[in-house]
Amino acid sequence: MPFHRVREYVKKFDNSLEPIEFEERTNTVEEAAKALGIEGAQIAKSILFKSGDRFGLFVTAGDIRINQKKVKMLLGTGKPKLATPEEVQEITGFKIGGVCPFALNKDVPVFLDESMKRFDIVYTAAGTAQSALPITFEKLQTITSGIVINAQTAE
Repeated sequence: MPFHRVREYVKKFDNSLEPIEFEERTNTVEEAAKALGIEGAQIAKSILFKSGDRFGLFVTAGDIRINQKKVKMLLGTGKPKLATPEEVQEITGFKIGGVCPFALNKDVPVFLDESMKRFDIVYTAAGTAQSALPITFEKLQTITSGIVINAQTAE
C-alpha cells in the first residue's frame, strides 16, 4: 500500500511525521485544501516532467504555475512535457493525485519551489488521492534531498 510505504519512509527521518488519510477523495488542490480547512496554496503539488529521456519531480505551492523554460533548463534536451500517467506510476510508484515527493520507485531529481517557504507547514500527498502529510519546508528538503528553485522564472 502506497500510504503505508510513505508512513514508514518518513518515520526514518522524523518519528513525529504522521500522514493523514481522508474519507473523501482529495486528488486536486481544491479538494485537499477543503478537507484540511486550509488555503489551496498550502497544498504542495508534485508534478513529474519529462524532457527528452530525463525526468524531474517539481514540487510547488498549490497556487504556483511552473515555467516550462525552467523545466527545460533543469532537465536539458527536448521539449518538456508532463509525464504520462503510466510514467508517473512507474517512476514515482504513485498514481496521479497521490504523488508524494519521496519514497519514489526510481531516483529522479526533486526540485522544490521556494514558494512553499512562506508557510510554516505544507501538505504533500502521502501516496494516495485521499492522503496528506503535514511537513515543514526544511524537513521536506531534507527528506527529498530537493534542490530549491524558483519555478516561476526562466532563469
